[in-house]
Amino acid sequence: MISRRLAWSALPVGAAILFPVAAWAWPAPPDPGDPFIMSVSEVNCTKGQVKVTLRNQTRQAARYDLQLDSSSFANGSIAALKSVTRSVRVPKGGAVEIEAFSVTDSEPNTLVDSQRVRNDCRYRDHDRDRDHGWGYGRRLPYTGPPADLMGKLATGAALVLTGGIAWGLSSMWPKDAPSGPGLGRRRPIRF
Repeated sequence: MISRRLAWSALPVGAAILFPVAAWAWPAPPDPGDPFIMSVSEVNCTKGQVKVTLRNQTRQAARYDLQLDSSSFANGSIAALKSVTRSVRVPKGGAVEIEAFSVTDSEPNTLVDSQRVRNDCRYRDHDRDRDHGWGYGRRLPYTGPPADLMGKLATGAALVLTGGIAWGLSSMWPKDAPSGPGLGRRRPIRF
């Protein structure tokens, strides 16, 4: 009886393992074959800039090419196990695509990482006192929890709820049917 309950309650977990769509909610680790990794800081609202850091993960120098909206703005070489930081200006209310390419003799441009950065900082115009500092037609900054965290929590809660329902159903069904005389009377259900 317990083994049947365990089998029923393991169904949602087995489905999550068999269907890799659920695993897409977690970010993938960096590719170990890449010579460097790219990280982008938050937008500095006073300067309107982000810092792009390239960290070399190999024991030899790695050449790179940084592109901003498909046009090159910085290139060079990163020493072994060192990092290079470049500043990128992001216009207020705008967005830019930052791409990092690895440059080798055999393959001139191999995309390592790409990130889209949006500058949602509060506008600091002279008319900010009007309309309580936000101006007309401007959006408020998003201050809620990250959407990917909420998706992970909802997926986990759904799996636990589905497992509980399967556990409860497996304890009630299927029951043995009464046999012999008195088929009309029902036996009490024992848990």
